[in-house]
Amino acid sequence: MASDERSFGVFKPVDHVVISLPSAAQADAAQQALASVGLQGLPVVRRLSDREMVAQIDHDLQKASSLAAVGQEVNLIKAHRALAERGYHWLIIHAPDRALAQRVAQIARTHGAERAQHYGNFIIEELIDPGVRPQVAESPDRGLDAQTPSGEEAERARHRRA
Repeated sequence: MASDERSFGVFKPVDHVVISLPSAAQADAAQQALASVGLQGLPVVRRLSDREMVAQIDHDLQKASSLAAVGQEVNLIKAHRALAERGYHWLIIHAPDRALAQRVAQIARTHGAERAQHYGNFIIEELIDPGVRPQVAESPDRGLDAQTPSGEEAERARHRRA
């Protein structure tokens, strides 16, 4: 992983969309769809299996600076880990502007993507509305609000597979 994909030791690929998909087959379909709609010049910078994501996150958590907990990067990778533990796969696509990021997310959503986050320098924007409930306050102690009744990302994965 390139050093410019990290902030305080934690995964943060600025100007990229990070997409989570429930299966390898859905990740394949989303990747093919992105290529077939004229986005061939928009490479999937990285593709991670569930195991690769867990390994990356475990490494990041060991190396993370205490400053990483100031923002939501640590909470976000913990949410990613909860999905990866349930078999989710990931596409990471370079999308330097908001319009392109939204188009990428829309295509990915049609192939079952549950999450698509556009990483900016100061904000990580959710591009797929979870549609469950309004977001509540987040903190390093509380973690990232998954916008599920329990507030945990694992609940979303359980309901999706049920």
